[in-house]
Amino acid sequence: MKYVQPFRAKVLMILFFTTGTIGMVIGIVYAPPTATLIFTFMGVINFGLGLFFGYILMTQTNKVPDKRKKKKKDR
Repeated sequence: MKYVQPFRAKVLMILFFTTGTIGMVIGIVYAPPTATLIFTFMGVINFGLGLFFGYILMTQTNKVPDKRKKKKKDR
């Protein structure tokens, strides 16, 4: 999988966790009876995406710089 910058992964993880939590709360508490299931389901999907980006953040290795692209100093 392609390397994802840690800051970007943290932002996406926080975004999906908060929207998932808000979606579940709105679906359970505030939504009309006909839309309760869909709001809760969308909240669970967003929460799962937050878990996925958290997993990527915790398990990816550091990016190793390419030595071929590094300029050599002249003596």
